[in-house]
Amino acid sequence: MFINFSNHPSEAWEKAQLNAAMEYGEVIDIPFPAVNPYSNKEEIYKICEEYVAKIMNLNPSCVLCQGEFCVAYGVISALKKFGVKVVAACSERKSVERKVGDNVEKTSSFSFVQFREYE
Repeated sequence: MFINFSNHPSEAWEKAQLNAAMEYGEVIDIPFPAVNPYSNKEEIYKICEEYVAKIMNLNPSCVLCQGEFCVAYGVISALKKFGVKVVAACSERKSVERKVGDNVEKTSSFSFVQFREYE
């Protein structure tokens, strides 16, 4: 099982990313929580503890973890201690700039390349 612990639902992923995730089995989305910027260390720890328990109850083969940095760090660290493979999605950014009057508009698109394991 592949757990997508991010705010990017797998139903919106491009085919290459979904296929790479499915190599681990069924893809399950667990939305990354909104984290209050005023949260203290204890509150962050509780969030991490809650989500690590949810994820571990599903017995994943691999977890994509991307979100607010402190919670992501806590969840990644805990999952790795349990021996779970944890990855980030790596994409290639393609930007196009065009001049519109006196302004320059920049449009970016992202193309999935690979999952990279947190070591």
